[in-house]
Amino acid sequence: MEESEKKEIPITSEPGVEGDVGKLSETLAGVTHQKKKKKEDKEKEIEELKNKLEEKEKEAKENYDRLLRTAADLENYKKRVAKEKEDWTKFANEDLIKAILPFIDNLERAINHAEKVVDSGVLIEGVRLTIQQLLQTLNKFGLSSFESVGKPFDPAMHEAMFVVETDKHEPNQVVEEFQKGYLLNNRLIRPATVSVSKPPDEEVQASK
Repeated sequence: MEESEKKEIPITSEPGVEGDVGKLSETLAGVTHQKKKKKEDKEKEIEELKNKLEEKEKEAKENYDRLLRTAADLENYKKRVAKEKEDWTKFANEDLIKAILPFIDNLERAINHAEKVVDSGVLIEGVRLTIQQLLQTLNKFGLSSFESVGKPFDPAMHEAMFVVETDKHEPNQVVEEFQKGYLLNNRLIRPATVSVSKPPDEEVQASK
């Protein structure tokens, strides 16, 4: 009787254990996912920072190159201004000197004329001294003359007034100077007016 009344009791897990395990698995999976997402976000952030850093480095290099060019332009500008100032200082009196030159020409003409007159030594010497003193003064400002007679004709320095046929001079030589040429600090401000030699015409020579 006692044996017939016995009932089999099924063996089962404790109530709620399977549910807890599932929740734990889900929690672990969520934590793993969050860690993975944080890692991905961190890598993405690092990549963005790298890109920004590269952009900043590129921008810094461009700014540095621009600064070098600006500094070079400034240096060139300073040199150009200094050169212009130097030239201005050298040639500031050019107009004044050019205005004085005709007086020198007149004095030289007076000497040439006086040399043909008897007993004109005093006059000649006085005028010559005046010219000498005036040229010495102008020379302090950079004025200088240059010799032309007997030199090859140079279009950059001479202005030909006449062509002289002669066999006493080499062709294309300055035979006579009518008006002196002048330089101001080695720059031509007035060419010399001259006559230039050329070989005699062959037909003329033959007729002689």
